[in-house]
Amino acid sequence: MRFLMITISLITATFVASFFVSCTDNKNAIIWTDRPEFALYGEYFNASQNQYKVSVRYIDFPCEELYRTSGNSQHIPDILAASWLKNSLTGSYFKSLDNLFGSRNLSRSIFYPRLLAIGRIDRKQYLLPVSFNLPALIFSKDNESIDLSNQFTIDFNEIKKLSAPHNMLLNGAYTRMGFSPLWDNNFLITAAVISGVSFKESNPLSWDALMLEQSMRFINNWTNEININAGTDDDFTFKYFVEPKETLIKSGRILFSYIESSDLFILNDESKNHLDFRWIMEDGKLPVTDNSVYIGIPAKSKSKKAARAFIQWFFKVENQRRLLEYTRSNRINENIFGICGGFSALTSVTEQIYPIYYPELLGRMPPSENFIMPNILPSNWATIKEQVVLPYLHDRARTEDAYPLEKQLTDWLRLNR
Repeated sequence: MRFLMITISLITATFVASFFVSCTDNKNAIIWTDRPEFALYGEYFNASQNQYKVSVRYIDFPCEELYRTSGNSQHIPDILAASWLKNSLTGSYFKSLDNLFGSRNLSRSIFYPRLLAIGRIDRKQYLLPVSFNLPALIFSKDNESIDLSNQFTIDFNEIKKLSAPHNMLLNGAYTRMGFSPLWDNNFLITAAVISGVSFKESNPLSWDALMLEQSMRFINNWTNEININAGTDDDFTFKYFVEPKETLIKSGRILFSYIESSDLFILNDESKNHLDFRWIMEDGKLPVTDNSVYIGIPAKSKSKKAARAFIQWFFKVENQRRLLEYTRSNRINENIFGICGGFSALTSVTEQIYPIYYPELLGRMPPSENFIMPNILPSNWATIKEQVVLPYLHDRARTEDAYPLEKQLTDWLRLNR
């Protein structure tokens, strides 16, 4: 079997497509996705058999585009593969995938159960999980002062306990700092999720205001207790974070840094050689990041047979192993982690095959029984998060006088109707 060569430029292109234009005979399916990796997966599928073909189109927010174009059936894709597909409209716009399961088809047991459950509505499976990511902390393997109590995870108290002795002041300014929750806004939202803030879809968004306030006070106290105050913290960041965090860790300038698995496992070999990591888990909660990728078939798809054929092919363990081998042999895995930029939603692929391609995972697989899943989020969550939630967390983590999140969201909605 001859497989088509896919280059890095194809994977990162803003528009990708195969050579097939007809989608009226149920043999050719169109995929809309916000994950450029599906260009590779589509080409590999096309080369692996001659009964069906898929073409792949990159769209920033495929779910929103589907809702906008739903009145024009000529522009409806046959597959959506993206983040944030599950929301209140999923059951109306997507076809049930229950007929994909059975003795000769897919088995539900191959998936991580909590990931699979997210795609279910009223006992019907509308979406299947593709990939997910987890938050972690990285540190130097060579730093003898880091004596961790667990080989898999680290919690907030241990981060604080180890960070404080690493701090070094000179003339009122830090020249070394163990860790700060203010360094990365994504750490702030991770802490908020673990605290039970519970962001979720509700015309468009709701959350537990009490838990949000408690989580931000926890961050305020952390900063004031360990790093004097937000001002000295930000001064250190401004002065030293012109260098990559891996370099700062290696030099001893900082002790820990926040990272997500999608970035952790594409660090260069030099960085991997001197870095170690732990999953961030608090009170038995290991949060799955909110951008997990799911796949579904729109209800108005015209090429359902081809769509089902691709999905069934994609979720075969052996095919995912081949995709991982292909990305490694062509060095694509230097830019993309695993399957679709994350851990595979297929348990055996992540737990048995990933360590072959990512040796750092050997004996260090995430404890799935501790996963906590994100709530159902609005289809435009990515935009709301970037433009409203993260800026609020950034400000509130530094001062109690931050403009309230409710008002920030109201103002944003008024300007973005």
